[in-house]
Amino acid sequence: MVIIDEAHQAVAETYKLVLDALVVPYEKTALLGLTATPGRTWADINADAQLAKFFAQQKVTLEIPGYDNPIDYLVDQQYLAKVNYRSLFYETGIQLTPQDLKRINTELDIPQYILNRLAADEQRNLCIILELEALAQHHQRIIVFNTSVEHARLIASILRLRGLNADAVTGETPKSERERIIYSFKDEQPQTKILCNYGVLTTGFDAPKTSAAVIARPTTSLVLYSQMVGRAIRGLKAGGNATAEIVTVVDSQLPGFASVASAFHNWEDVWRKIP
Repeated sequence: MVIIDEAHQAVAETYKLVLDALVVPYEKTALLGLTATPGRTWADINADAQLAKFFAQQKVTLEIPGYDNPIDYLVDQQYLAKVNYRSLFYETGIQLTPQDLKRINTELDIPQYILNRLAADEQRNLCIILELEALAQHHQRIIVFNTSVEHARLIASILRLRGLNADAVTGETPKSERERIIYSFKDEQPQTKILCNYGVLTTGFDAPKTSAAVIARPTTSLVLYSQMVGRAIRGLKAGGNATAEIVTVVDSQLPGFASVASAFHNWEDVWRKIP
């Protein structure tokens, strides 16, 4: 048997090459994929159907009597925290041209040049800073998902100037420094720590005591949004917290999500359930 975690990546080129080598030549080899988001995109039915086909359209889902979905059950059993989802609405100061809107609607996610423009919006950044200062009154570990490398560094720097314990990690952070920062964030010291990041903490990052997240990066990827939310919702039985708080910055002119609830039902039409 071959088991793959983050199985929504299974049909990505590099993953598929490995899986084809491990599974296809061997007739009796079973394949089991594990993921919280059994889809590739929000709106591309073909990409989602390709993933479902790779797993013979077979999806096993927890079905518990008395519960409409497994998430409610996992919350009641304290494997997931009880989450307070909030939206931080912002009237985006940037002006989008028809060409910008076309690119947003045709590309897999919001183009980086638009995210960079958001990063430079001073009023938007002030809203984020004030929200983080409010969260710091009630949470000891807070993670921030920023719009760019520079944005992560900027927000962390401003927070430090305002007296908060904040750091930033990105793909450009040297490995030794990144490990030091993450180790410090994950320790048991009873003080508030805020970790800003861009592009590195959505997968493969485990800090169960994180109890709040600010999603300042708009995205049209339901997978990415769900992964960002997932960094802060570990329950008590999973080493996390009883409650958690997710704050999503909602930019008025951009598509995106305000809650993760839709993630768990969005791809049902491309799978058939296995009892």
